[in-house]
Amino acid sequence: MPYINIKITREGATRAQKAQLIAGVTELMVKVLDKSPATTFVVIDEVELEDWGIGGLPVDEYRAQLNR
Repeated sequence: MPYINIKITREGATRAQKAQLIAGVTELMVKVLDKSPATTFVVIDEVELEDWGIGGLPVDEYRAQLNR
């Protein structure tokens, strides 16, 4: 019974995009590990930008440094 947890920043992923993620990850589990889609659970968590860090910085500051 696979459980897949996808975490993304809350930046406007649509319902359709999330559905594509769920379908795609489920299909990958079937293809690679021969898991049943009926018992494959996918949860998408959206995280606020200020709650996500990369390289010791909040993600918005990290991105700003990349764009300099």
